[in-house]
Amino acid sequence: MSTNEPQQNRIGDGTMGVGEGMRLFPDVEACIDCGACVVACKRTWDVEPQRERIDVVKMLEGREAEDGYNGHQTRALEDGVNPGETNLPMQCYHCAEAPCVSVCPTDALQKSDDGFVDLEEDLCVGCQYCLSGCPFGAPQFPESGDGSADIVGTGGTMDKCTGCKERQEVGMAPACVDECATNALLVGSPGDIADELDKRDSGSFFNEESMQIIFGEDADLFES
Repeated sequence: MSTNEPQQNRIGDGTMGVGEGMRLFPDVEACIDCGACVVACKRTWDVEPQRERIDVVKMLEGREAEDGYNGHQTRALEDGVNPGETNLPMQCYHCAEAPCVSVCPTDALQKSDDGFVDLEEDLCVGCQYCLSGCPFGAPQFPESGDGSADIVGTGGTMDKCTGCKERQEVGMAPACVDECATNALLVGSPGDIADELDKRDSGSFFNEESMQIIFGEDADLFES
C-alpha cells in the first residue's frame, strides 16, 4: 500500500486512519488536561519551550455543569445549558476552508492536495494575518511578545501544528494522538470521526460556523 493512502490503525483508540485526507479533531468530553499531547509534540519535534503547537484550553474553570450534564458538555450545549468546566485541545485542524490560507499575502500557507495546511517558512514575513484569521489560535509567533498583530516583519517566522504529516505518510498516528491517555484526540476521515463521536455519545464543542471552517461540506456529517 502506498504511504499516501489512508492506513487503518488501532480503531477505537482515537486512530481510525492516517495519511491523505485524514483530519484531526478533539473529543472534549474525554480530555482531562493531562498535558501528554503537549509533551509528546514537543519531544517528537524538538519544539522550543516558547512554542506550543498544541495547547489545552480550559473553559469555565471550576464551574459545575447543570444537573445531569456532568461529562456531557456537547449535549449541554445542544440543550442550551451550562456545560461546566471543559478542556478543549487546540491545534491546527488543517481546515477544509482554512481562513489562514485565504489571508496569507505571500502564500506561505497552502492547502495541499493531501488535505494538510502546509507552511513554507521561507515565504513567511511575520505579518501575523494568519493569527488574526484563525479562530483556533493555531499560528504561533514566539518572537512577537504578547502575540498580538503588529506590523509586517515583527512577528518572526510563524510556527504551527503540522498534523505530524511525516508520521502520517508512513502510516503512523500524530504524536499527540498516540500518547493521549484518554483517546481524546481523533484522527481519521471526517466520516470516521463523526461515527466515533456518535459511538461515544459525544459530539462537537464547536458552533456551526467553526465546523464549516474545519470540515467544509463534511460538516453535515456531524449533525445530530
